Amino acid sequence: MQALETILSAIPHLRALVVGDVCLDRWCRYDPALNDPSRETGIPRTAVIASELTPGAAGTVANNLAALGVGTVAVLGVIGEDGNGWELRRALDQRGIGHDRCVPSSRFCTFTYTKLLNSQTGEEDLARVDYINVTPLPEAEEAALVAAFNEAIPHYDVILISDQAETHQGGVITDAVRDAINAQAAQNPGKVFWVDSRRRPERFRHAVVKPNEDEAHAALDRLGVPRQYRHLLEITQSPFLPVTHGDKGALILDAHGETWVPTKPVSNPVDICGAGDSFSAGASLAYAITKDPVTAVQFGNLVASITIMKKGTGTASPDELRQANHA
Repeated sequence: MQALETILSAIPHLRALVVGDVCLDRWCRYDPALNDPSRETGIPRTAVIASELTPGAAGTVANNLAALGVGTVAVLGVIGEDGNGWELRRALDQRGIGHDRCVPSSRFCTFTYTKLLNSQTGEEDLARVDYINVTPLPEAEEAALVAAFNEAIPHYDVILISDQAETHQGGVITDAVRDAINAQAAQNPGKVFWVDSRRRPERFRHAVVKPNEDEAHAALDRLGVPRQYRHLLEITQSPFLPVTHGDKGALILDAHGETWVPTKPVSNPVDICGAGDSFSAGASLAYAITKDPVTAVQFGNLVASITIMKKGTGTASPDELRQANHA
C-alpha cells in the first residue's frame, strides 16, 4: 500500500485509549504424561508445566497498538482487586500500556481466560477455565468508569471500544457507559471513536462500528430489519461501516456507497485468534491519520495478515509491516 510510510511515521505521535473489557489471558502448557489421578478425588489432574500471561480482549487491542509504535497507549476498564488483577496490571506494565485510569473493585472479578495447551502437540485441546462476571457492574464502579471516561477524552486522539462480553450482564460497557461513549463521539467529530462489539454493535452512535458479517447479520435481526448493511450504517450514524469477511476482505459502506477491499491471500494461517483486534488497532490508527476508509481497511488487513501467522494473540511491528507490504 502506498500510504504505508506516511502512516508509520505518524503513528508515534498518536495517543490511543482502549475502553472496555480488559482481560487477562493465561496460556498454560500442560504435559499429558503427568496427568496422574488425584489422591483425593481420583480425577486426573491437568499438570501445567509452564505459563505465559498476556493482556486480553481490550488488552489485546492495546498490545497491538503498542507494538505498532503508538506514542501513548492506555486502557480504561474495571480491574478486580484479586490475584488475576495484579497479574493483569503487571502484564500491561511490561508492554508499556497505561492502566492508571482503570477503576479498581473488590466486587468485580478480573476477566481471566485460562487456555490449556498440550505441550506435546502445541494444540489447545482441553476446555478453558474462565473467570467471568455474571452480575451487573456495581453502580459505584459504573459511575467511576463514566467519570474517568469523560475526563480522559481530551487526552487522546483515538478511542477504541472493546465490548467483548458475551452476556447482557457482566461486561463494563453498560448502558450508562455506552451513553457516555455515544455522547462523546457526537461531541468530538475530530477524534476517532472505533467500536468492536460482539453482541451490541447496533447500540452505538456516531462512531466507526466494525462488525464482522455474522455480527452485522445478528444486529440487523435484533433490529427487525432486512439483512442489508446500509440499515446498520444509518442506525449507528457511523462515519463509515467496515464489515469484515474474514480472509476475503471487508466491505466499506459510507455516504458515497459501497467499496469492497480484498485481503492479500495468506496460506495456512497459524492462529486467527485476535485477528479482529489487530485489524481494529491498525485500521483505527490509519483512519486517524489519513481520514480515508479504504486506506484504513487496507492497513488493518495488512496488520491482521501478520498476526494470524503467529500463535496466540500476536502483534505486528513496523518492520514486519514493511516486509509484508513488499512481499
